[in-house]
Amino acid sequence: MNAELVKKALAVVINPNILVNLVSQRVRQLNSGGGRISRPLVADVGNLGAADIALREIAEGAMGYEMSDIVPLTRPSGKGRKRPQHWAKLPTA
Repeated sequence: MNAELVKKALAVVINPNILVNLVSQRVRQLNSGGGRISRPLVADVGNLGAADIALREIAEGAMGYEMSDIVPLTRPSGKGRKRPQHWAKLPTA
């Protein structure tokens, strides 16, 4: 991957974890070779690899993404839950 393209794409996406997911998904699409979705969205790809094409598409705004809403997670309390029978207290002698 071209480091300059990574920097440009990170300026658009900001989160590197999301960038990795976007690039990997787009590389799979480009390598699938099935119709319109597997064509590059930018012109003049020349000798670029699939990852560089995906990065260039993101950096130039040809490919976008949408973040879903953040859902707060709650930890279960365990109140009222049945315990497994093997957890039962053994009678003390």
